Amino acid sequence: MSISIQKSFDERSSEGFGKLYLVATPIGNLEDMTYRAVRTLQEADIIAAEDTRQTRKLLTHFEISPGKLLSYHEHNKAASGPELIRFIIEGKNLALVSDAGLPAISDPGSDLVKLAVEKGISVIPIPGANAALSALIVSGLPTERFQFIGFLPRDHKDRDNLLNSLQDEESTMLFYESPHRVIKTLESMFKAWGDRKVVLARELTKRYEEMARGLLSESISWLEEHPPLGEYCIVVAGAHPEEVKERKDAWWQPLSVEEHVRHYEEQEGLPRKEAMKKAAGDRGVSKRDIYKELL
Repeated sequence: MSISIQKSFDERSSEGFGKLYLVATPIGNLEDMTYRAVRTLQEADIIAAEDTRQTRKLLTHFEISPGKLLSYHEHNKAASGPELIRFIIEGKNLALVSDAGLPAISDPGSDLVKLAVEKGISVIPIPGANAALSALIVSGLPTERFQFIGFLPRDHKDRDNLLNSLQDEESTMLFYESPHRVIKTLESMFKAWGDRKVVLARELTKRYEEMARGLLSESISWLEEHPPLGEYCIVVAGAHPEEVKERKDAWWQPLSVEEHVRHYEEQEGLPRKEAMKKAAGDRGVSKRDIYKELL
């Protein structure tokens, strides 16, 4: 096993490589930009952007030449990534930005970082605004332990499976969601976990920044009366430790779904539908989920 050591502030690596800078950009308010981020973009030989139109506006605002702007996004990363790495190996410094916030969080920047690390290129963070952490610190929910999930899968089955797997997660959870899907996502959370404290943070650092705090059920009702607008950060309280312990100690835990249902049929004489309903209640899932398991 060999350890790779990066000295971020060496002027140039011994191979003569340039460096990859991960530059945070505003999540809403242009004043989110740091002095260091502006200087890094000014000095970079190349700027790789997820959306060049959006980044061009940012560069124009800070009077940075857009002539060194190249495209790097989910749909061209397979071809563009190795090309960008080649530029760095040739000695050019590259600054990577995303549409908003920190690059490599819920965007293809992580793939470019992986390529750079494999080639021994120094990867340097230029920190700044981040939507998920901004929502967390104003949420009023515990911040000692948290888990970033990001965007949930679009497929409803994959989404429900992921949420069910997080039922016993005790840390505060952070999600991103679009206005078109936020109600459906909250409904799925309610179905998987029951009622929990939640904070809906939208338009962070912008003029119409808003935090809605309440329970999942209350938030769903609120959004039905106040149509969702803007991108959302959803901060959800983790499971209560006593609930988790109670679930793990439950008599039915060692049983398969089939055995669980059969127990109610044989021991309590319940019809199959009633037995499925009771098993679903024990497990905190819907009767439909039990039915699917038994198919």
